[in-house]
Amino acid sequence: MIFETLMSPFQFAFMQNAFFIALIVSVPSALLSCFLVMKGWALMGDAVSHAVLPGIVLAYILGAPLIMGAFIAGMTCALTTGYLSANCRVKQDTVMGVVFSGMFGLGIVLYVSIETNAHLDHILFGNILGVESHELWTASIISIGVSFILILKWKDWLLHSFDPIQARTSGLRINFLHYGLLAALSLTIIAILSAAGLILAISLLIAPGAIAFLLVRKFSTMLWLSVIICVSSMLFGTYISFFLDSAPAPTIVLVMTILFITALVKKQINISRSSV
Repeated sequence: MIFETLMSPFQFAFMQNAFFIALIVSVPSALLSCFLVMKGWALMGDAVSHAVLPGIVLAYILGAPLIMGAFIAGMTCALTTGYLSANCRVKQDTVMGVVFSGMFGLGIVLYVSIETNAHLDHILFGNILGVESHELWTASIISIGVSFILILKWKDWLLHSFDPIQARTSGLRINFLHYGLLAALSLTIIAILSAAGLILAISLLIAPGAIAFLLVRKFSTMLWLSVIICVSSMLFGTYISFFLDSAPAPTIVLVMTILFITALVKKQINISRSSV
């Protein structure tokens, strides 16, 4: 009886799709979170995830693919932030705050102004239990492509994150690495839309890397550990949300938050012991 109850979530097709999309988007978001944490781009992930909203709404109005609108809006935010940071006295985090809040505000204004029977709320809050087959295929293609590129070029991006000058001296194409990482970020956010929504996407792009950073010192170990953390959190959060009758996306974020606090406490305990 207990076993049947525990296995009941796997008997429903919508839960199976939820587990599948959670597994798909967890790998690229975990890998990317490591680079964002090491490079100090936490706010960049937040900025791009919110800035894609006006692109999605405009694509819906024009009848274009939502993915195309989201990608263009995300890259516009990233490129605008980079240009303003390089050509004004204001620091990058301040510029990012102004750009993404302005684009998110534009998206909200456009969203409430259109008359439609379709609901775009799942873009904001996630719709992991209502994922359709074409969304699974789209997320799969994006996730496989982004994950492959990140794994293939992780050493180049690591050097670029720590020391861009040394990376340039070593013969690496700095601009290619910079904008390639931004493109990977935009594509990953598009894949996350169905699972977590814009508001919660930032947690998937930061928390796994931050937790792994607290636990290990070697970057290669940090990469695979973040993937394990993200996959486990996504699947476990989706699983327990079935019994708690809660939304999967915030449940997943709460699981990651608990893991982060646990890792932080463990880190502080180790520091205290080593100082004695």
